[in-house]
Amino acid sequence: MSNLTGTLIKMPASLAGPVAYQLALGEHRIDLNARLGQPLTLTFTGNIYCDACGRKTKKSYSQGHCFPCMKKLARCDMCVMKPETCHYFEGTCREPEWGDRNCMVQHIVYLANTSGLKVGITRHTQVPTRWIDQGATQALPLLRVATRQLSGFVEVALADMVADKTNWRAMLKGDEAPLNLKAEAERLLPEIKEKLAELTLKYGDDAITVLDEPVVELSYPVLEYPKKITSHNFDKNPEVAGTLLGIKGQYLIFDTGVINLRKFTGYEVTLD
Repeated sequence: MSNLTGTLIKMPASLAGPVAYQLALGEHRIDLNARLGQPLTLTFTGNIYCDACGRKTKKSYSQGHCFPCMKKLARCDMCVMKPETCHYFEGTCREPEWGDRNCMVQHIVYLANTSGLKVGITRHTQVPTRWIDQGATQALPLLRVATRQLSGFVEVALADMVADKTNWRAMLKGDEAPLNLKAEAERLLPEIKEKLAELTLKYGDDAITVLDEPVVELSYPVLEYPKKITSHNFDKNPEVAGTLLGIKGQYLIFDTGVINLRKFTGYEVTLD
């Protein structure tokens, strides 16, 4: 299959051994695992389309949006990055219906091994997708909480002791040592016991549930990890070409460098 053109979106992926990836170009879906070890060329046509409204835009904002959508959509608000700042209850949410579907639902607070130990949050419906997108090799659900804002409060408390960001360069080198996430959970949960009690008192007994789940192990389709990280960027060079050596997180790993496809959501690209 060659010479397909379409706009990029986040690579669909499913949990398997290893994770199964597809390249999404508009309506096209291409099995990327089957392309490992083969030459692949992606060429940016120069066109960018908003992932929300579809209009053509000269520049992409907030991972694939035109400027007007970036300013008005709830998914582009700062509280998406910092959920503890959610202002839904103040009546100032940009899109209350979107908030009902995405924020006022159960979230999972988890530990993961990406470039090392980190804490993260995700909607309960995004397990294990969120872990795959971050390139986690291990993940452990810690808590189920009632809302996105509540998950943010817990994450902030844990972030005093554990990283809440992934070092993407280290993640792409593939040298994460296995961690005992169960032991880390037993170490960390007592440290936030008072915070959890405070939140439960304020939001109700059903607001936070401590989970007892197994550790999820994830592996990725990678033939060879890069020793040195060099990034491709469609804004600087419209052609990304090389032998596909692997896929991890939302990155394609070529023998010529790596590219974060999620960063270029809405970019029109031709696959050859």
